[in-house]
Amino acid sequence: MGEVDAESRGDHSSNWRAPYRRVLIAIPVGIAVLEAVTVAWGWAAGNRQLLKDGLDWSYDVALYGVAALTFGREARAERAVAGFVAAVMAAAGAHTLYDLWDKIVAPRPIEFVALGFAAVSAVAAALAILAGLWRFRRIDHPIVQATWLSSRNDAISTTLYSVLNLAARATPELRWPEYALDLLAAALAFQASFAILSTLLRERRREKP
Repeated sequence: MGEVDAESRGDHSSNWRAPYRRVLIAIPVGIAVLEAVTVAWGWAAGNRQLLKDGLDWSYDVALYGVAALTFGREARAERAVAGFVAAVMAAAGAHTLYDLWDKIVAPRPIEFVALGFAAVSAVAAALAILAGLWRFRRIDHPIVQATWLSSRNDAISTTLYSVLNLAARATPELRWPEYALDLLAAALAFQASFAILSTLLRERRREKP
């Protein structure tokens, strides 16, 4: 009954904490390795888009890394981390909008090999993270909700990006689907930030006498 009961009871059981901590530690380590490979390739090839894709992983390394370091500490520290994650998600949304503007002003060339590597690695990483956090998604805990919402957003946006990138290779003159997806990704990031802050407010209300 362990995991199912832990989910249904929210944060009232600690059975989920040890497996969640292991997943939380593995995620930033794996992402950091992928980021290093992508950035090194983009730098060596002089590929601006691939370099940008690699640096984008920094958000996830920071998000999951800080969450892993503080999970299980006092409630105040966990709430602070959840607030940090909400800020990171809001920053990611703003960065996505800026990147959209930059794409419109200076359209980037489409390169088959680099784009294929970035798309496949991003989807694989996003789905692996989503699978790792899936069983914890119903636990009403600030850090759990923060990491779950982040993984959900990544899985949706990266999968859609990959499909649109394939379409872009076939019809390089068609750019509006990519721009529309940027708007969706930004909206998801802002929604996640709002949801995390809402969870924090519920936690504070429960603590009040």
